[in-house]
Amino acid sequence: MKDKIVIITGASSGIGKALAFSFGNAGAKIVITGRKAQPLAEVSKELSDKGIENYSIISDVSVEADNIEMVKKTIDKYGKIDILINNAGITMRSMFEDAAPNVLKQVMDINYMGVVYATKYALPYIKLTKGSIIGISSIAGYRGLPVRTGYSASKYALNGFLEALRTELLHDGVHVLTASPGFTASNIRFSALGKDGNVAGETVRDEAKMMTSEEVADKILRATISRKRAIVMTLQGKMTVFLNKWLGGIMDKMVYNNLAKEKDSPLRKL
Repeated sequence: MKDKIVIITGASSGIGKALAFSFGNAGAKIVITGRKAQPLAEVSKELSDKGIENYSIISDVSVEADNIEMVKKTIDKYGKIDILINNAGITMRSMFEDAAPNVLKQVMDINYMGVVYATKYALPYIKLTKGSIIGISSIAGYRGLPVRTGYSASKYALNGFLEALRTELLHDGVHVLTASPGFTASNIRFSALGKDGNVAGETVRDEAKMMTSEEVADKILRATISRKRAIVMTLQGKMTVFLNKWLGGIMDKMVYNNLAKEKDSPLRKL
């Protein structure tokens, strides 16, 4: 990682922030992006205080022009891009029949189109360095989760996109990694969109029992160095993917019952 130029979208908190420290401590120069200036500036200062060279760019991944500008600024400053980590994401929590269609569109614009835009404009430079494109997906990209239809759809789309892209780039020396954490203690659930698009502002799960963002970041760093195709984290996550492939009907019931236990779940407890 020494002197590699690494762009991390959505790096002002959670997994994105942890990735900045993980890759930075390994010797990389970090470009962090986010929509809000103050949190981004705070992370930039924390990185600098730890001796990690970094460059912050205010950018909204769902806006195509912002992604063009992000890549341009990175090239103007560093002259190359080695690794793009598509981390920016948002979730939602609502029964599909109650959710405004625009909520699902907003989730898709950030979680899927944000990756498409960033990858589109960074790819020519990553091909030159034979670097890496990383997508932070989810177990929800392998197993649809009730009350999170929009989130699951965006992660399924992301997984398909990355798999197709990896195959297109098979002979170009570009590494494409699909990284799928299980439930992780980060801020994503606190910013979940409700049925009307308003932010809920609270988590419905026990964060203390989850993987930490730092653990996730370290696993992604190791997978990037070894240029793995995909990683599924946590035993629960691996079992979910495996059982869903072979015992789909049983998994429907297991997933339903598990998520029905969440605080204020709209699913009927059976």
